Amino acid sequence: MTQTLQKPAHLREDVQPERERRPIVRAAARGVVGSMAMSGLRQLTTALGMVPSTPPESVLKRTAPKTFHSVPDERRPAVVEAVHWTYGAVGGAFFGLLPKAVRRRRWAGPVYGVLAWAAFETAIAPALGLTRRHGRAERVALLADHVLYGIVVGASSRPPKKRPAQERHQGRHREDAEQAPPSWLQERP
Repeated sequence: MTQTLQKPAHLREDVQPERERRPIVRAAARGVVGSMAMSGLRQLTTALGMVPSTPPESVLKRTAPKTFHSVPDERRPAVVEAVHWTYGAVGGAFFGLLPKAVRRRRWAGPVYGVLAWAAFETAIAPALGLTRRHGRAERVALLADHVLYGIVVGASSRPPKKRPAQERHQGRHREDAEQAPPSWLQERP
C-alpha cells in the first residue's frame, strides 16, 4: 500500500498563506496609530490657529450634514476622530498592499504620507466640493501631519537584526562606507 504525502498548506497553491495578509493588517493597524498621532499634532496646530477646521470634520459636514448635526455637540469630536481613524486604517491597508521592496524603504512611509495629502488636496476635496483657502501655515501644518502619518505607517514592525559582535566592534571598512547608500535609502530588516 502506498501512501500519498500532501504538501504543507504554506506550499500549496490553492491556499493563501497567512503571511501574505499580515502586511496589510499590520499596516492598517499602523494607519490607525498614525491617524492618532496626526490628531495629536492637529490638536496643537488648531490650538495655535494654523488649521481652522480639520479635513475629517469638513468631509463629514459636507458628505453627511444631517447625520453630523444630529450628533450632540459634545460627541462630535469623538465621531470625527473615529472616522479619521477609519480613514487611517484604510490608508494603512493600502500601504500594506505595496510591494515589499517598496514598503521596506525608509523613505516609503513619508512619501506615502505626502502622496495621501496631495491626493486629498487635488482629487478628493475638489470632488466633494470642499473649498479650502489654505494659508501657508495651514498647508505646512497639514503636510507635516501627513508626513508624520507616513512615518508611522511605514515604520517597520520588526526589530532590526543585530550585527555580529565582530562587525559591531570593528565598524565598517572605509571602502564599504563610501559605497553604501545613505541610511534613508537603505532597506529595513
